[in-house]
Amino acid sequence: MEAKAITRHIRQSPRKIRILLDDLRGVKVDKAMNYLHFSKAKAAYQIEKTLSSAVANLMNKSESENLSVDSIYVKECYADGAPHLKRFRAASMGRISKINKKSSHLTIIVSSDKN
Repeated sequence: MEAKAITRHIRQSPRKIRILLDDLRGVKVDKAMNYLHFSKAKAAYQIEKTLSSAVANLMNKSESENLSVDSIYVKECYADGAPHLKRFRAASMGRISKINKKSSHLTIIVSSDKN
């Protein structure tokens, strides 16, 4: 059985989030939560919140089954691009220079059985 959690419009570029996500794929949830909790990266906070939400979704989905956190692992996790905030800054000789402030959507899927 699997469950999914999505966090949208995170104010950080997907590339920076993917750096942490590459370390979490296929890892048990308790080990992943420990890694994220003590990580200094800005993205770790959002990933930890989304991961705990996915685990809670799985627990609610399988109320009838006896499910422990030790048997849950991260099946899939990915960060996709979201709309940019388009800003500008004054440049020399009366021109402007564009600034794109990137944001991202984070998706985490957890599963209880390893196939």
